[in-house]
Amino acid sequence: MIPSFYIKRGDRLPAFTRTLEDAAGAAVDLSGGSVQFRMQPMQGGSLITGAATIVGATTGEVRYNWAAGDTDTIGMFLAEWEVTFSGSTETFPNGGYDVVKITADLR
Repeated sequence: MIPSFYIKRGDRLPAFTRTLEDAAGAAVDLSGGSVQFRMQPMQGGSLITGAATIVGATTGEVRYNWAAGDTDTIGMFLAEWEVTFSGSTETFPNGGYDVVKITADLR
C-alpha cells in the first residue's frame, strides 16, 4: 500500500489534513457533524483515536492534530475518519483506508 501521509517518529507536525469524499469523489458536507480520527498498525495492535477538527464543513476538509505518543512507533498504519451525524455514523474513506507511514528519525 502506498502511504497517503508521512511523518517522522515523535513528530507532531504537520497535522494530518484530508478532504473526505463520497464514493463518487464529491466532497462530503460535514455541517452539523463531528469527526473522530482512528489509526491502527497494519499488523494489528493498539488503536489510536482522537477528535478531529472540521476545517471546512461544506468542503469536507478535516484535520487531526497529533497527540503526544501518537507517532512514537515506526511502521505503517491504517487510518480512517468516523463522522457522526445526529447519532448515525459514516466512515471515510468508504472503500479502504488512508495509510500513514511513520519513519525513523536520526537519533
